[in-house]
Amino acid sequence: MVTPSSPNKSQDINGSPQSQNLLKNPSTELCRFTDPEIDRLYTCFTQGTTFRSFDSSTKSDSISPIWVCFPTIPFQIGYTYPFPDLTQRFFTLTGMCYSQAMPMLWRVLYTIEQIISDEGLDFNISELSHLYSLVSHGSHWFLFKAKPPQPLPILKTTKNDTSWKNQFFFMRRDSIPSGDSLPKKVDFKG
Repeated sequence: MVTPSSPNKSQDINGSPQSQNLLKNPSTELCRFTDPEIDRLYTCFTQGTTFRSFDSSTKSDSISPIWVCFPTIPFQIGYTYPFPDLTQRFFTLTGMCYSQAMPMLWRVLYTIEQIISDEGLDFNISELSHLYSLVSHGSHWFLFKAKPPQPLPILKTTKNDTSWKNQFFFMRRDSIPSGDSLPKKVDFKG
């Protein structure tokens, strides 16, 4: 249902998201992030963004030429879309889908974005690559690992998030900035 205080919702059965069969235990990674929960995030997106109505059968590895999957974690920690420059360059360079990033990766990027904003620092992807390696943590999920012998550059980013794999939603690509250029399948360039 669309109300003046909520984002547009659409079911659009044409182009329904399809699983890529990348999940180790797909029955535990079905969507549980419902329409009322999505409504609380609508201020994180530009006006006119179209969200796909909740569908409990979708999986976090789902793809679609019409819909793009977003995890909830970046918006719960403070991000808005479109993402800031460093974050967007990171995903463009790696070819990762947003839903492949584990919560720790989002927290590191968000913290660095805040430092860049607050301190006016010039920080780029090559500097990020000197601090962290990008590693897989099973299935198609990725996180940052501090490069030895350095201690963790940013502390307290490894909080244990429960149910994060089930908290995602879909937006219509043509209703968000650069939506058509976002990855349509898992295509990590490592």
